[in-house]
Amino acid sequence: MAVRDIVLFGEETLRKVSHPVEKFNLRLHLLLRDMADTMYDADGVGLAAPQIGILRRVVVIDVQDDHGLIELINPEILSMEGEQAGAEGCLSKPGRRGWVVRPNKVTVRAQDRKGNFFELTGEGLLARALCHEIDHLDGKLYIDVEDHEMTEDEE
Repeated sequence: MAVRDIVLFGEETLRKVSHPVEKFNLRLHLLLRDMADTMYDADGVGLAAPQIGILRRVVVIDVQDDHGLIELINPEILSMEGEQAGAEGCLSKPGRRGWVVRPNKVTVRAQDRKGNFFELTGEGLLARALCHEIDHLDGKLYIDVEDHEMTEDEE
């Protein structure tokens, strides 16, 4: 198990655009393993490579559904449908949540750890996680799209 330090809000890395992955090798496989270990250790549902200081277009997500652990390399959103609003937090900003409006259904195209392309459609929490983590790859944070910070009474 290799748990990495999570970059916190305020650090420049979180505001930079990540670079595409071009080499699908052991180094990438180790990064994916470390990212999953880090996400699970922090009790998160998603983690993007910039959150551990690596500016590569790599995301791991696990919303505890039938999909299990999802690994996305070079993901891009193909379509979005509907709308959902709800509380959203981030491992890079522990203890803070905001009210965020996201699409209710999202389809992405990405590559797996071997470089093979695939499409994935997620609804509800998975759609929210896909948008949140892909935003990280573009230097965008949920606080950029939140309606307001939630108080303890609202949670």
